[in-house]
Amino acid sequence: MSMTVLETLRGGLVVSCQPVDDGPMDHPEIVAAMAAAAVAGGAAGLRIEGAENLAAVRPRVSVPVIGILKRDLDDSPVRITPFLADVQALADAGADIIAYDATDRPRPESTAAILAAIHAAGKLAMADCSNLEDGKRALKEGAAILGTTLSGYTEQTAGRSEGVDYDLIRAFHDLGAFVMAEGRVNTPELAGSAMAAGADAVTVGTALTRLEHVTGWFHDAVAQAVARTVETQ
Repeated sequence: MSMTVLETLRGGLVVSCQPVDDGPMDHPEIVAAMAAAAVAGGAAGLRIEGAENLAAVRPRVSVPVIGILKRDLDDSPVRITPFLADVQALADAGADIIAYDATDRPRPESTAAILAAIHAAGKLAMADCSNLEDGKRALKEGAAILGTTLSGYTEQTAGRSEGVDYDLIRAFHDLGAFVMAEGRVNTPELAGSAMAAGADAVTVGTALTRLEHVTGWFHDAVAQAVARTVETQ
C-alpha cells in the first residue's frame, strides 16, 4: 500500500484544501467540492485539515489524502496533529497519510509516539519539518515523507520566511527521502522550480484554495496601479 500511495503522488501536485478559518468557505461540503475540483484539474493528492472535512472529502475522491488536525495550544507552539487521539480521528475519517509537526519543540506527545500511532493505524506518516535535523530525526523514526512545510514558521527558521526553501528540498533529496515541497509555493513557476530542486511532489494551498488571500493579492495590485496613475496626472 505504501509504495502505491507514494508512486501515485510522485511527480504530482497535491492541493491543500484549507479555507480561511471561520470564513464563508469553511464548511465540510465546500471543502469537499474544492477537493473534487482540484482532482478534476489534475491534482494527484489532497491535504485536508480536520476529521469532519476529511470525512466529507473521502467519498468524493479516489486520490491519496493527507490528513492533518490543527490545534492552538496554550503550552506548545506545535499545531499540526499534536495528539494521539488526533491521529486516530484522521485515520477513522479515511486519511491515507497523516502529517504531523516533526520539529524539536515542546509538545504534548513525542514525535516517536505520534509516528507509532500513525503506523499502528496502518497509515503513512508525513513529517512537516522546519530544517534538516527535523528531517533526519523523522526518517530515523519512520516517516515516509519529508515536507518542507514549517521552514520559516518556527522561531529557529524565522529568517527563511521569503520564498520556497530550495536548500531544504535539496538537503532532503540528498537524504534519499520522498520529498514534499510545501510552503509559499504560490505560482506555477515556483512549483516547477521546486520539482527541479529535487522534490518528489509539490503541495500548493493558499494560491488555490484561500480565495480571500488571492483576491487580496489582485486587489492590492489594482489599487497600487490606480495610485501610480493618480500620481502621474
